[in-house]
Amino acid sequence: MKSDDVSASQSVASVNPLQRALIEKTGHDNGFEHVLPAPGNAVTLASARHRSSATVVPMVGGFEVRFQPASPALVPELLRSFKLWAGADGVFRVPTLADLATLLRRAASLSQALPNQAVRDYHTAVAQVLAGLPAENRGTEVERLVRQRVGQDRYRDALLAYWGGACAVTGVTVTETLRASHAKPWAECTDDAERLDAFNGFLLAANLDALFDRFLISFDGTGRLLISDSLAQGDLDKLGIHQGMALRWLAVEHQYYLRWHRERFFLRGL
Repeated sequence: MKSDDVSASQSVASVNPLQRALIEKTGHDNGFEHVLPAPGNAVTLASARHRSSATVVPMVGGFEVRFQPASPALVPELLRSFKLWAGADGVFRVPTLADLATLLRRAASLSQALPNQAVRDYHTAVAQVLAGLPAENRGTEVERLVRQRVGQDRYRDALLAYWGGACAVTGVTVTETLRASHAKPWAECTDDAERLDAFNGFLLAANLDALFDRFLISFDGTGRLLISDSLAQGDLDKLGIHQGMALRWLAVEHQYYLRWHRERFFLRGL
């Protein structure tokens, strides 16, 4: 056995019944309410609300956590959010149960917001609402409105989860002022996957949302704010909007939709 393998094996702590129970409770309270069979000291946590799972191994001085993500975007998002705990191998090493709870809670929230879970939840919710409609209303304008209302509610929930309940630019956390802004509008999306993609837009404060929705502002490839020349500086000052504002972060998956939005932004300025 190599020396690094020896040191790694020595750092694994044997799990006792109390410790296993604490890990399982931490999972249950933070979005991973089911326990799956796992070998040795590992505890594998899962959920009926999303398809990601997490395997937790007690270590000397903390816990090692490996995710089996339902979406390929999950681990990169967690790596961005928890740099201090992330290893180059995509494994997270957290020092306390409280830290484990924080990591699991964010992973569960993202797993429900990211593709494709949001689409599955949407279809389930639509089916439940339509089941309660009279037969004569199915396949009509009423059904179309149901699909749009449920979809927009699900999309807002996904963006609230993804952005942690805060504006993607300002960080404002007053939920009543936040809007789920599509970069590629609902009506122009090719399918439900685009309409409900958490990367197809941003959670924005109402003033930013109104301008983004009308292609009067956009964001460049690094997330910096682009402002239409048609907006007067005096109005921008009153709205609290200025050059230098930027998205709090920008994922690779945002870029496709942002390019689409920028094209409309620049066309509007011609």
